[in-house]
Amino acid sequence: MIANVQEEGSWIKVYDQNSRKISQMSSNKVTIVGIASDFFVVEEGSWIKTYDENCRKIAQMPAQNIVVRGAAGQNFTIMEGSWLKVYDKNCRKISQKSAK
Repeated sequence: MIANVQEEGSWIKVYDQNSRKISQMSSNKVTIVGIASDFFVVEEGSWIKTYDENCRKIAQMPAQNIVVRGAAGQNFTIMEGSWLKVYDKNCRKISQKSAK
């Protein structure tokens, strides 16, 4: 279970609820944009990517004109234009609604 994901120097490190490091990966051109209990979301170049607690990539999707708003449970939320869209950790769209 992921309790925290943070950038430390040139690494992204994943920690459990006991502050024990679970895994790490390079932070080169990667920005953490969302953290849930069993996955986290990053922007890497023109891609949104999801990773598990062992820093293994789960899925990816294009990041053009998208802002990740956050992650919780099994999902993450993005804003695309005037739409709020919810995706699962496999980057499959669950729902969408107008942000206005």
